[in-house]
Amino acid sequence: MTSTMQLFILNGTIPNLNPDSAVGKISLTNSHYSALSRLLHSYSVETTPRTAAKIPDYRLILSPGTEVYVTTLPGSTIDDTMTVCERLKSEGFVPVPHIVARQIPDTKKLRDGLTRFRDNCDGDHVLVIAGGAAEGVGEFENSMQLLETGLFDKMGIRTIGIAGHPEGSPDISDHEIESALQWKQAFARKTGASMYVVTQFCFEAKPVIEWETRLSDAGIDLPLHVGIPGVATVGTLLRHAQACGIGASMLFLKKQARSASKMLTSLKPKILLNDLAEYLRQNPTSKIDKLHIYPLGGLRRSIEWIDRIQQDITDNDRTNAA
Repeated sequence: MTSTMQLFILNGTIPNLNPDSAVGKISLTNSHYSALSRLLHSYSVETTPRTAAKIPDYRLILSPGTEVYVTTLPGSTIDDTMTVCERLKSEGFVPVPHIVARQIPDTKKLRDGLTRFRDNCDGDHVLVIAGGAAEGVGEFENSMQLLETGLFDKMGIRTIGIAGHPEGSPDISDHEIESALQWKQAFARKTGASMYVVTQFCFEAKPVIEWETRLSDAGIDLPLHVGIPGVATVGTLLRHAQACGIGASMLFLKKQARSASKMLTSLKPKILLNDLAEYLRQNPTSKIDKLHIYPLGGLRRSIEWIDRIQQDITDNDRTNAA
């Protein structure tokens, strides 16, 4: 039997289920719209195997063709990630699996996972990271070891994201982070891979802007995809930030969390977007290319908010063209 939901999908009329009244519009000056449009032109978003089990169909939430990153968190495997990738592909999205060094036992398992991705998803785009586990489950400890296997090139995987930490990492020093990025940039030039950096989520623009300057001074010019949190309560954001070792912009969250009532207030990163838009307006040659959304407070709420911003941009364009 075809469900009501399936009929909506087949007819191309996806309903706006459970609209969130807390998701509002962003206030922007006209000069920011062009820069913000650049950031949002093809934003990517993240999901987990656990989240996927709760979503009957991603087409109820996301626009067709959206890049959806699929995590491999501690406790899950590359097989779990690939299962979600196959589903996303079947639903009309572009899956981007996390290939996590410390979650992969050996080269054979890496080869099998990448083969499955290539054959079942027409996959040619991955995110290669070390992972947050203290120790690896097998022979890999960092992303460079994965890249050195040569398997990505052999499988025709030519677009490779790598991790960036504008506010540092609890697991690796700033010097080691910079050295690793220089190694990966050299790897990209040697192999011809299209490589870019996707950052950990931040709550303020300043650390991102200062970090881009430091990378430029170090000769690192890879494109940057800036990670931002979606709509979430201050308490939720604080928990994620503490778990990930987010640095300076934690002060921003702590100021927001001075009362119990504010801990339950949904926080939208509109100041961050405004500041990034202003920076891009003044620095059009910036390597900041687009946004990556971490939907820490729920995928639907974050995408509704982004959709409303994009509608504001479209409305502004129509007004100016009239």
